[in-house]
Amino acid sequence: METDLTTVTDEDIKMEIVPHQASISFDKTFLLYKSALDEMMTKINILVEEFKIMHEYNPIEHVSKRIKAPKSIVKKLQRQNHALTIENVVSYINDLAGIRIVCKFRDDIALVAALIEAQPDIHIMEKKDYITNPKPSGYQSYHMIVTVPVALSEGIIETKVEIQIRTIAMDFWASLEHKIRYKYEGDIPEHIQKELYECAQLVTFLDERMQKLNYEVNDTTEVKEEVEMDAKTRMNELLRLFQYR
Repeated sequence: METDLTTVTDEDIKMEIVPHQASISFDKTFLLYKSALDEMMTKINILVEEFKIMHEYNPIEHVSKRIKAPKSIVKKLQRQNHALTIENVVSYINDLAGIRIVCKFRDDIALVAALIEAQPDIHIMEKKDYITNPKPSGYQSYHMIVTVPVALSEGIIETKVEIQIRTIAMDFWASLEHKIRYKYEGDIPEHIQKELYECAQLVTFLDERMQKLNYEVNDTTEVKEEVEMDAKTRMNELLRLFQYR
């Protein structure tokens, strides 16, 4: 029987999940993911400070973090036909802990992703490039599922964190699309979907123009056509370009 999400509270959901869990409590699970967010935020802040010192440039406009709400967790497990257990939360909810990194320019996204990938204790589980291949709705962002080592009393636990990297313009579009999708409960009228898609094309146009203008103002060379490279090679190439900023 499905949980009625319109009437239950977060505490009700907590009580529904907890009796099914085997060895780890609801509160401890959320502490683990909160700690993973704190660890990842510390790493990002250090990278930003180092980059500003070494290159006098900050590729990140701002960073935000969040823990997925219990109601959203229940809804996602129900869509996937999984029982409400702590084990299933850990196994099937990859975005329980989330970080959003908003960059100034499109090229900054690849730079930040490369810097994260180069961290020796960060394991990349999954990458989805919705910038090269936007969603049918027009949504653009670069997604990574990583694991972060969290030190608890019983030892190190590798914990999943979803990282979304996008430009300011992409973030503005995504925020509006999220509000519209919530308002229409996912069933967005066709004419609004069309408007959103056209706005997404404008976002791409704006980002490309702003990127080009940034290079011109800073007397940098044109960016070469992107090629597939490993994280270290990509980072070195981008760092070479950024030395002119």
